[in-house]
Amino acid sequence: MKKEIERNYLEISSLNDLNDTKIRPDGYRVEFVNPSNFQINKFFYKNVGKKHKWVDRLVWTEKQWIQYASDVKVKTFVLKKGEDLAGYFELILHSDKNEIEIAYLGLLEEYQNKKLGSYLLSSAIKNSFNQNPKRVWVHTCSLDHKNALINYISRGMKIFKKETIII
Repeated sequence: MKKEIERNYLEISSLNDLNDTKIRPDGYRVEFVNPSNFQINKFFYKNVGKKHKWVDRLVWTEKQWIQYASDVKVKTFVLKKGEDLAGYFELILHSDKNEIEIAYLGLLEEYQNKKLGSYLLSSAIKNSFNQNPKRVWVHTCSLDHKNALINYISRGMKIFKKETIII
């Protein structure tokens, strides 16, 4: 069965354009994963992605996960409540274009619909601009969480490209 998917590409060009969330969730913090730990990337990819049809990396070998997560261009951050993992984002530096891609961002299901997505996205954008890119960009699609596109736009990101794909 074929399904039509709407994909939106969004960008933000300055930290000054960020509509930072007013939410400062008590007991939560965002941490940079250092040293890299491919098991964290793999865990979140599988657990966040299962409801959103993230399938590309499911066939990766352990070696591929290790290579990806340890690449100097990839920065992984986790959202924690106490010591419990709640969500994550991956940033990829595209040095040839001086841009940062928010490659993946998501919350585990039990942490969704608590306004943590806006906090996580604001953190992703702020951490991206620590690298002084000319822009930060992301893509989302109609398979992602129902609030994903609204969250990106609410944080100040602008759509620069739309497409429809068939899967």
